[in-house]
Amino acid sequence: MITNTEIAKTGNQFPNHIVDFKQENDKLYFTTQNGVILQVTILRDSVVRFRYATEYVFEPDFSYAISEDVNLGYNELTVENEIPEYVITTSKIKIYINKTNLKVQIVDMDDVILAEDELGFHWEENFDYGGNVVKMSKISHSGESYYGMGDKASHTNLKGKRVNNWVTDSYAYGKDQEPLYKSIPFYIGLKESIAYGIFFDNSFSTYFDFAAEKRNVTSFWADGGEMNYYFFYGPEMKEVVESYTDLTGVPELPPLWALGFHQSKWSYYPEKKVKDIANTFRKLNIPCDAIYLDIDYMEGFRCFTWDNKKFPKPKKMIEELEEDGFKTITMIDPGIKIDRDYWVYQQAMDNGFFCRRADGPHFKGKVWPGECKFPDFTNPEVREWWAELYKEMIADMGVSGVWNDMNEPAIMEVPTKTANLDVRHDYDGHPCSHRKAHNVYGMQMVRATYEGVKKFMFPRRPFVLTRAAYAGTQRYCATWTGDNVATWEHLWIANVQMQRMCMSGYSFVGSDIGGFAEQPNGELFARWMQLAVFHPFCRVHSSGDHGDQEPWSFGDEITDIVRDFIELRYQLMPYLYTMFYNYIKEGFPMLQSLVFYDQEDPQTHFRTDEFIFGKQMLVCPVQEPNAQGRRMYFPKGNWYNYWTDELTEGGVERWVPAEIHRVPLFVKEGAMIPKYPVQQYIGEKEIEKLGIDVYFKEGTENSKVYEDQQEGYDYKKGRYSLRRFKLTGKENELIIQQFKDGNFITPYDNFKMTFHGLPFTIETVELDNEEVDLKDIKLNGNNSIEVSKDFTELHIFGK
Repeated sequence: MITNTEIAKTGNQFPNHIVDFKQENDKLYFTTQNGVILQVTILRDSVVRFRYATEYVFEPDFSYAISEDVNLGYNELTVENEIPEYVITTSKIKIYINKTNLKVQIVDMDDVILAEDELGFHWEENFDYGGNVVKMSKISHSGESYYGMGDKASHTNLKGKRVNNWVTDSYAYGKDQEPLYKSIPFYIGLKESIAYGIFFDNSFSTYFDFAAEKRNVTSFWADGGEMNYYFFYGPEMKEVVESYTDLTGVPELPPLWALGFHQSKWSYYPEKKVKDIANTFRKLNIPCDAIYLDIDYMEGFRCFTWDNKKFPKPKKMIEELEEDGFKTITMIDPGIKIDRDYWVYQQAMDNGFFCRRADGPHFKGKVWPGECKFPDFTNPEVREWWAELYKEMIADMGVSGVWNDMNEPAIMEVPTKTANLDVRHDYDGHPCSHRKAHNVYGMQMVRATYEGVKKFMFPRRPFVLTRAAYAGTQRYCATWTGDNVATWEHLWIANVQMQRMCMSGYSFVGSDIGGFAEQPNGELFARWMQLAVFHPFCRVHSSGDHGDQEPWSFGDEITDIVRDFIELRYQLMPYLYTMFYNYIKEGFPMLQSLVFYDQEDPQTHFRTDEFIFGKQMLVCPVQEPNAQGRRMYFPKGNWYNYWTDELTEGGVERWVPAEIHRVPLFVKEGAMIPKYPVQQYIGEKEIEKLGIDVYFKEGTENSKVYEDQQEGYDYKKGRYSLRRFKLTGKENELIIQQFKDGNFITPYDNFKMTFHGLPFTIETVELDNEEVDLKDIKLNGNNSIEVSKDFTELHIFGK
């Protein structure tokens, strides 16, 4: 008679020796005697997938993170059966698979170790839920640094940190707090100035330890699912980030107005308040393109409804705002109020679209409307239904964009802040519990929103914003970093979060300018704006409980400063749009930490404050009160002070004056920065000439400017204008060559070139090998000229 039926808890288990190997084209399978299978897939010469099964069985191969447009293909693949390991070789790396224990070592073609297993893959049976806790540990080498991981509120260099990816509503979070609103389990390692990356594609709660517990070990693990990770070889960080971004995807170009300045608050109501805010922007000549309506526009917080008392004529209001240059953005949350008379609720009930608990009842949770049920956005039928719900709001009412909030999902008055772990999800035909679906729930909600907004905005481009995200969510929408606080510490946090998100494949990102919780003073608000105008997404948002937070809320001095910097953003709009073009075409992050810009300079490895905006501008925000300036580090190259044209050589730390009306801002030597005139909103003015600030360099520098119709999809059919400029400076001459692609005809005919740092006085000018009269090009002293936009070569001679 068996009296003890308790299953023995065996603790960590490890692969043992390899007993079988087979190859199927780009996939290699290594099977151990105790039932572990390692599948190695060569996606590209520098991108390799490692996937482990236990008990001889792989789970269904499905991921929400991976783009359908990923580039595949390699130049070389050989496998050698050596002693004591198998050796896999591509044109970029070699991978050693140990025959005794399945441990992996990856080296470059110079045999420099990039990554090597410490304990390697191991697992522990999860007796509470079934399946395994899957684990991976790798050796952390002396001097190795780690970057990425999304919106972590920590130092850009994660060495010595431990982080957790479990999408969480983290109101008023603090420095180093874990977890936050996003799960992006991707990091960049930098070892001996060689970069590599690892993306752990597992939607369960994941954990990363960057030499925190043991100084020579970096590890990552998950509460369930498979050990499934991708390895990216650089050797430059640029190549790692671009490969990861290619794997997980990029968005379409946004409408240009989406890159303008946006104003939001919890909440603007009634209708008169919204109009007063819009009128004040125009009265004070502060540019703004969008106004947001938080949950109070709804009837009892019911999504897809309007409160007829606060907003008696919403369509008319939206039309009037549009006439004055304002787009209207509305919030939609996932919680659907339990109300039999509420049409959205009843449709979901009739079709079985709500999430259920393990034993069948619907999952319920309290959110703003009270007790709610929640659609299962991992079900494609639910996503299709949800997308159709936007028809009235977008096509009929004229709303221009949608903002998905509380989509972690956030649940009130429960310790976990979210859904019960036994909630069931379809997961696109791979049924699972909330343990697996939680981190992708918000992603799939915003995916459905994106499809609906795109459908009903056509032929215009959609704009969608999300709070919660998993890796790959950047394909659908912009994001922001959640409920921050009006403190100087949070100004620092916002800076590092933007850099980290951009380096994690998600560039269309911003913060709540000035802080969501609590109230900034005027100085903090101004300093935050001086940072945020250089972020891809630029929006003020605040909790109404703490007072007003519009640009004019802090007195005339601050209003003037804020206006100046918002105007600067609008002047730099063609530069910003070109940054976005580079992001979607190359996977190049719109902002870069200095270590990304120059990984070979050890001085950059621990810098947090300075960052590169686009490819040719250097920004360093002031992040403490009462400052008259600050020390900052200048990376390699020479940099012009944007305000004074003073030239500073890179590789040094210097004091830079920056009183309240200035931020340290520099332009790379040789850059050609395109500019538009100041507009109160995108499309207010016909662009009559393109301004180009030309920064002299003795040597060569390349620049570009991308333009199109600012809306619509004609750019996908070749109706765009991409101008590439090659600047070559010599002692007494300057040569600018232009190469143009695309068949979009820009509305202007001329460039107005303004010169900075010219070491000579202009004497003669040749356009396409013909000398021109200086009067014809409106030579203004030694400062500027106007030339036809169609030139091929501009040659300036001086003495």
